[in-house]
Amino acid sequence: MLRHPSDPPAGPSASRLGRARSEPQANEGTSMDVYEALYTTRAMRRVKPDPIPVAVQQKILDAAIRAPSGGNTQMWRFMLVDDPAQKARLGPIYRACLSTLWDTIYKPRAEAAAKTPDAPESREFVKMQRSATWLADHFESYPLFLFAFSQFDTTGSSIFPAVWSAMLAARAEGIGSALTSVMMFRMAEVLEVLGVPKDQGWNFNGCVSFGVPTGKWGVAPRVPVHQVSYRNAWGKPVGFEIPAPLWPPKR
Repeated sequence: MLRHPSDPPAGPSASRLGRARSEPQANEGTSMDVYEALYTTRAMRRVKPDPIPVAVQQKILDAAIRAPSGGNTQMWRFMLVDDPAQKARLGPIYRACLSTLWDTIYKPRAEAAAKTPDAPESREFVKMQRSATWLADHFESYPLFLFAFSQFDTTGSSIFPAVWSAMLAARAEGIGSALTSVMMFRMAEVLEVLGVPKDQGWNFNGCVSFGVPTGKWGVAPRVPVHQVSYRNAWGKPVGFEIPAPLWPPKR
């Protein structure tokens, strides 16, 4: 579970959550600082094929449905996919969609990275591209996927808070995750494989991969807050600068 900084200090076991575990642990009764979860739940695509315990899957889904829902309509559905046969059908679709992504939307970034490989933004793009390609190459070996759907809502305003809650819950259990919507390129095929009704207004919003990460947890580098935030009107300075992450707090 997540612990807010105002809560009493957690036991010694909480400190272990800052490192990737060799295997997921369920029902440990551990806790995590809420800011640690928020700051370190980055995309973790390189994972082990180890199965995720049902108890952990339960926590992931139960956390998801506690998220805010517009009008409390809860017009969402969540599908866990761990069947090898289903993954075998979805893997080629994912790889084809990712190839389309590199050749269309991300083509300018890929070309820029090839021309200026030493530029910081180029290095970050190549790092992300290699990570996404690893997911594609190992799709069938991932232990668990979560497909998220919303009904009659094309904005995603209700479903994505739930998806993020699922990812935070996974982080608290030592499970890495990564969200992708790239299969939108072949949505009809995805819906067919998953048996989603065609006449009930269900929209595919995204897919989250889960697994025990092979790497280490850490704070993802980002463009600073003051470069992407405004106050009261577009383009107006937010009024402060945050040159470095505020977590972990300085001792």
